[in-house]
Amino acid sequence: LSLFSFLFVGRVRWVKGTVFRLRGGSILGGALGLEGRLERFGVWLRKRAGADGDSGFLNAFLTASPTVCIGAMAVVGAINDGLFGDISLLVTKSILDAIIIMVMAATMGKGCIFSAIPVALFQGLVTLFARFLQPVMTAQATSNLALTGSILVFCVGVNLVWDKQHLKVANMLPTLIFAVALAFVLLRRESPPENL
Repeated sequence: LSLFSFLFVGRVRWVKGTVFRLRGGSILGGALGLEGRLERFGVWLRKRAGADGDSGFLNAFLTASPTVCIGAMAVVGAINDGLFGDISLLVTKSILDAIIIMVMAATMGKGCIFSAIPVALFQGLVTLFARFLQPVMTAQATSNLALTGSILVFCVGVNLVWDKQHLKVANMLPTLIFAVALAFVLLRRESPPENL
């Protein structure tokens, strides 16, 4: 009975935490208008790239950009680069991203290629502030990032199946912040108090 209770309570807590991260991150992203900002940036890129006649450019850019920005590898790899000068994880991610983007570009168009800009900005900022992020990047935070990234990739897949931006994945990007913050807060709450 105690084992069942432990597993049941743990599962309920995990589901509640996941729902909280998704809801909180989506509300924050919607308030900041991330999807609209990314869309306007995509329109500007389309003009600069001379692809005004490419009707699929914007959809390709909006689909590919979140795909390469989300996930634990982007954050952990950038932190390793900023703290230790270790780019091995970023190089591995870059190779994987290149393969994914080539496949997406073959079906959706060259708009996918320009997703390199948001991911470079995102990883560059994480590298720049790596020293401040290191204390909160616990094992649980990394696990939360991996789970949250997988959920967001699933949302990208839903948009691909229906060939429209039904789910505003860019608005969900702050979910990654909630994933790390919640893990850090729970760790602090569960840590035994220091002896005075």
